[in-house]
Amino acid sequence: MAQSLGPAGTGPAAPAPAGTLRRLGAPAVAATALTATVALYMTLVAFGNITDFGTNQQFAQHVLSMDTTFKDPDLMWRAVESTALQNAAYVAIIVWETLAALVLLAATWFWIAGLRRGAYDRARAASTVGLVMVLLLFGMGFVAIGGEWFAMWQSSDWNGLDAAARNVALAGFALLVAHLPGLRGDGAGRS
Repeated sequence: MAQSLGPAGTGPAAPAPAGTLRRLGAPAVAATALTATVALYMTLVAFGNITDFGTNQQFAQHVLSMDTTFKDPDLMWRAVESTALQNAAYVAIIVWETLAALVLLAATWFWIAGLRRGAYDRARAASTVGLVMVLLLFGMGFVAIGGEWFAMWQSSDWNGLDAAARNVALAGFALLVAHLPGLRGDGAGRS
């Protein structure tokens, strides 16, 4: 078995600190990674919707107009056919996505800073705000309002329920991890 050498071949390398693996497995590291994952995802979603405005604009227009549903007369009164209102709703979604991304990016920074100090209150608070924003967008906005009120589940072409459910699951899981009991803000939660 080869022995690893230290700097400039001066001798055996020092072993990693005994607690390194334990620190990497700490709930705060998991909360940091999950918050960063959702932050990156929301940043890319917002960026994509801003730079390729038309693609998801069509999605919003079809869902709101209910033109690819079963067109049940008992439901069609819910349809929003005004292009101006459809576009306003889509712009509001993009603004919400952008704000959620910014909050989650800040939360990620707070988690990273908190890892050094063992203080996580600020990170947890920012994560909570950002992750709840994601839950509201995809849970209330897409699953409840889009899926049920505008009957998006009936459309084979413009159905975003699976993607929305994945986003709700990821944000919900990240929120749970951010609130694990071992993450106290007074430094006592340090592993």
